Formats: sequence, structure tokens, C-alpha cells
Amino acid sequence: MDIYKLKTTEFDKGSDGKILKITELKVGIKNPDRVNVFVNNKFAFSLDISQVVDFHLKIGTVLSDEKMAELSEASAFGKLYQRTLEWVIARPHSEKECRDYLRRKIFEKKMEQKYIGLIIERLKDKKYLNDYKFAEWYAEYLSTKRNYSLRRVEKELQKKGIKREILDEVLEGSESHDAEKLAKIIAKKRARYSDDQKLIAYLVRQGFDFELVRELVTESSSNLVDE
Repeated sequence: MDIYKLKTTEFDKGSDGKILKITELKVGIKNPDRVNVFVNNKFAFSLDISQVVDFHLKIGTVLSDEKMAELSEASAFGKLYQRTLEWVIARPHSEKECRDYLRRKIFEKKMEQKYIGLIIERLKDKKYLNDYKFAEWYAEYLSTKRNYSLRRVEKELQKKGIKREILDEVLEGSESHDAEKLAKIIAKKRARYSDDQKLIAYLVRQGFDFELVRELVTESSSNLVDE
């Protein structure tokens, strides 16, 4: 049940007979997308604007104890969704990363596990989570900025929870680029690593094939001697 979309119109008095009435709806100062809800002239909780609409809330609405509890739960969900959305927008993330993030937050706040699936699905529906697009971005970043080999890029994507079919599609045709990339890295790092064995060790740590590394480093050394 998605409490973002839940709609209900049944309201009543509180269990103690006291009327619980919304007396003010005030847009948040720090976050104008959230609305502070005051019940009997006291702040009760805050909700996203979409939640206020979905719950048909307005000044004068009378709430039962059950409805108060439901709205408080919706408030907690909305806050967690907003924090997760801001985290996801900061840079691309995989679905696995997002699930791990939500598990930590839910554990810290002692919230229900059901929120994880609800938030994940909402983020995917809104196109904020897409493992294929994440894999494309991360593969490019690791390859160009970190100088990782194809093999190491694949391992890093697997750690992020990227499925095999996405890996195969994103990395298709990349095998031929390893030798070209390796030659460029050797030329760039040659001044720093005057010792061939240290250069070879560095390149192998980046995930490049040992035999290919040794061949190209040896070739690079020969070219320097010839010059």
C-alpha cells in the first residue's frame, strides 16, 4: 500500500472524546515543498504538498486517533523519501546502493522495512533510479577518470549490483579499447615510474592483463632506448 497515494475521507473524534481539528496548514520555510500541519493550534507533523492533496486535508478537517497515526506515518515516509531523493539526485546511484542507503536510514530511525520497496518503486517511476544509465555513467567514469581496465570496471559494476544482462550490453565492444588505453596510460605514467616492474605492478592493480601489460611496458622501454 503506497501511503503517498492513499486517500480516505473518514474522520472522527479522538478516543478521549476531544475533537482533533486541523487549525492551520503552513508551507515550510526551509522546504516549501512540505506543509506544516497544526492540530488544535499545535504543530502535529509535516507532509509533502502531494500528500496533503491526496489525504484531502484542509483547515477545519476533523481527525480521529487512527487518522492522526496514519498521517504521522505518512509524514515519516515523506521525510525519508525526500532525503533519499536528494541523495539520489546528488550523483547517479544504482538500485542496490539505494536499498543499502534506505536500510541504514530505516535502522537508525526504527522505521518499517516496507518503506524500502515503496521508495525504490517511486524513484524508478520518476526516472531517478535506472541501473542501465548508472552503469553507463559509472563505466565511463572508471574508465576515463580512474584508468580502470575493462575487467576491473566489470567487477566494480558487479559490486554495485548491476545485473549480467546490463553489464554485457554496457561493456559490449569495449575489449578492443584496453590495449589502446593501456598504451596511453603507460606514456602518461612513464615519467613517474622509471622502474618497469613498479609500472607493471601499478597497471596490474588497475585490472589490466599481466601479459598485455608486460608486453606494452617492454615495448615502451625499447622505444625509449631507441630514441
